[in-house]
Amino acid sequence: MNIHKRTRLTLLDRQEIWRLYQTRLWKVTQLAERFRVCRLTIYKVLKQARLQEFAPRNSSNHRFKTLQYGLKRLAKIEQAIQDRLKQEAKHYNKSYPGELVHFDTKRLPLLKGQSANEPREYLFVATDGFSRELYADILPDKTQDSAAHFLTKTVIAQCPYQIDYAYSDNGKEYKGTGQHAFVQACLQHGIGQQFTRVDRPQTNGKAERVIRTLMEMWHNQTCFKDSADRRLQLIRFINFYNTGKPHKSLNNATPYEILTAYFNQPLCKQP
Repeated sequence: MNIHKRTRLTLLDRQEIWRLYQTRLWKVTQLAERFRVCRLTIYKVLKQARLQEFAPRNSSNHRFKTLQYGLKRLAKIEQAIQDRLKQEAKHYNKSYPGELVHFDTKRLPLLKGQSANEPREYLFVATDGFSRELYADILPDKTQDSAAHFLTKTVIAQCPYQIDYAYSDNGKEYKGTGQHAFVQACLQHGIGQQFTRVDRPQTNGKAERVIRTLMEMWHNQTCFKDSADRRLQLIRFINFYNTGKPHKSLNNATPYEILTAYFNQPLCKQP
């Protein structure tokens, strides 16, 4: 007898084998020949049939339990998503100026005519989580001293409101021990520090987005004469960004309009 080694019995085949066997007219050898399998396979089918294991796995009761489990799991996933969104919204939408100011740094491209051996300059940015007001400066390196200089000489010197927290990635220019220049500057001005999760700098989305805007609308669109001209053009762009550029996240208002409206509120309770 030629038996295909890879022959598979369907559910209907197994049920038919059991039915024929129960008639007592079919022997194991005859069943093996009819269904083109070995006798051992027939014995296995009969054993499963006696234990009612040939019944469909996806019975109505099994489907119901599977559906119940799936719905419970889906509900847990949806709840976890909602909880995460609430946390992100709480973190993203601030209720007053200075509640959380986002800091970030980017190495700037070489200017036209500069050689690859010349030192690169760095763009430091800070943006208010409430109004999206932007502060930026270009400094010669990415060190804690430059970060502290940016905080004190650019941000605090110009900012009209108290900053509660500085939010940044875990870069060495922002994070360190008590002797760290930026950490000390924050302590001296009553500013707390918060950091992104390790290896997740993208959670500092506001600062990264404003850097992308700066590069696209300022740096990539301007031909600078030299470093001094690049700084001058940066100052001009910041003025436009804060007072003339509508922001979708602010319902097409400008940071200046948001701050003006906030501080002109009657009985405004400022923190």
